[in-house]
Amino acid sequence: MKIVGITGGIGSGKSTVCRIFQILNIPIYDADSHAKALIHEDTVKQQIITTFGTEAYLNDQLNRDYMAQQVFSDGNKVEQLNSIVHPALAKHFKQWVKEQSSPYVIKEAAILIESGSHQACDVVVNVSAPITLRIQRIKTRDTFRSETEIQGIIDKQLSDEERNQIADFTLTNDEKSLLIPQVLKLHQAILEKE
Repeated sequence: MKIVGITGGIGSGKSTVCRIFQILNIPIYDADSHAKALIHEDTVKQQIITTFGTEAYLNDQLNRDYMAQQVFSDGNKVEQLNSIVHPALAKHFKQWVKEQSSPYVIKEAAILIESGSHQACDVVVNVSAPITLRIQRIKTRDTFRSETEIQGIIDKQLSDEERNQIADFTLTNDEKSLLIPQVLKLHQAILEKE
């Protein structure tokens, strides 16, 4: 079974693209959602507590404020957290793939390339949109985020140019180019790819 990785910067429209693929009966693995669920599984939780201290969880929930302070102040701590979560996520994804019966599956991940998990994909797709449009979408969706915070997230992510150098396909989600025909064309290309 082919694995198609879909990535893109925050606000680019990865989820919108994935909803179109779902209509085509292609299973979607939302890596970000599964990672959030996995941090509550006993093994992962214990590793996080061992690495970051008992303050990492508050009332049996991840203490997001504490963890944000930990990982955003020290690049090594980001790597430590990733070294706990990414192997658990890779194992979970592998099991999920075995349960599917479609010609291909999609792994949607914001940091598909940064995490190196794009290397396990047969096809890598970047969803691209202008930064001004992405900021507007995020402000509408995440009303709690300031424009400065949004720009900070964008600055930490790879640029579209960097993602496009690795991606096999780029979908343009700029609200000018029709998205559905692009997805249908890509769907056909994936089905025909040996």
